[in-house]
Amino acid sequence: MTHSELTPSDSPLEDLAQLESALSETLFDSFDSGYYIGMMSGTSLDGMDAVICQFDDSGNDKIIATHNKSFPEHLRDTLLALCQPNGFTTLAHPVKNIILEQQPQSELEWFGWASCEYAEFASSVVNELLEKSGISADEILAIGCHGQTVRHRPNLGFSLQLVDPNIIAERTGISVVTDFRRRDMAVGGQGAPLAPAFHLAQFATDADKDQIIVNLGGIANITVLPSAQADKVIGYDTGPANLLLDAWYQSQHPDADSLYDEEGKWAQSGSVNPALLSQLMAHPYFTQATPKSTGREEFNLGWLVEQIEQLDADTQQAINADAASVQATLTQLTAQTLCDAIESEAKQLNLTAGDLIVCGGGAYNPNLLTQIANLLPEWHVTTSQQFGIAPTWVEAMAFAWLARQTIIGETGNLPAVTGATKPVILGQVCFA
Repeated sequence: MTHSELTPSDSPLEDLAQLESALSETLFDSFDSGYYIGMMSGTSLDGMDAVICQFDDSGNDKIIATHNKSFPEHLRDTLLALCQPNGFTTLAHPVKNIILEQQPQSELEWFGWASCEYAEFASSVVNELLEKSGISADEILAIGCHGQTVRHRPNLGFSLQLVDPNIIAERTGISVVTDFRRRDMAVGGQGAPLAPAFHLAQFATDADKDQIIVNLGGIANITVLPSAQADKVIGYDTGPANLLLDAWYQSQHPDADSLYDEEGKWAQSGSVNPALLSQLMAHPYFTQATPKSTGREEFNLGWLVEQIEQLDADTQQAINADAASVQATLTQLTAQTLCDAIESEAKQLNLTAGDLIVCGGGAYNPNLLTQIANLLPEWHVTTSQQFGIAPTWVEAMAFAWLARQTIIGETGNLPAVTGATKPVILGQVCFA
């Protein structure tokens, strides 16, 4: 509708309503297609992924450019401390490589400082991505930045993502969409996972085939797509993945160049410890009813060490003699809890085994993928690369898509997944 198409009426209120509708349609039409940036740093805390994407209604969504940047050590250490219960105690002393006129004196002050520091870092990632791609800031319609989750407590009704979008908007000259989770929580949802709506739009291309999307990030989660029926989509976190694997590896290899067990080779050198596996699988989260979501609050290195210390002396001695056995056990924990959840959903929904599409950093762990394939022999285990998206970039692309949903006034959550009472438009916009 254009201004010339407005039909004058006898009611000024009707005229105003028509004008508002016309302006709204014009705004949304102008933001419907074009370039969006998606940014994601997950529970693994290994750095930030960023993508430039283009979406359209014909299904020709594509990634135009990508960029990844590791967190500087001081920021990573601060985020890691803030992500864990009582982690503030590690910030009581000056953090390495931080030079401040005044050291933050409380967890709240650290949160505020880190929100600014994270935003400055995110801004540098965006500007480097733009330079790499040759695309100007003026061509980007919006940035979808998830921020860093430092506390996710849906049982208490809140989820905290650390980021200051005002800084990103100022440093880049691009409008920023953040705070995606809390609107879903305001209508009774978990605020997570949010990627299933994107998975449905992106991967559910075969109406005759049941599919399951598996994201192996810091936390493992699934999106069940039963023959592409949106009203039956299910998604939730199944338990820890790279979060514990990386934490244990780093604790045992403090001087290693890598922050993770590349291709799961160290895990392969050890053997699963049955007593430890049983102890870890006794965590109540694994039998908790859905909808559900989790994070570092439940699963962290401190928790893992506590579980080991509860084992008998002989088992602890065996673990001390073979640290790789813990890595092997954690790999089995990830695969077993993931596959148990998939088998449960397949049985309840009467699914016919189809594609098991893996994304996230764990997609590059052949040892983990082999274990999953062995536990689910009827499913075809593949990666998102088969569908044109490298596993590394799926989550960042999801937040570019969610930002677009916000900008064009479309809902971004799936109530069947999060437990919300209704679909809602997610996120808040900080205009440039």
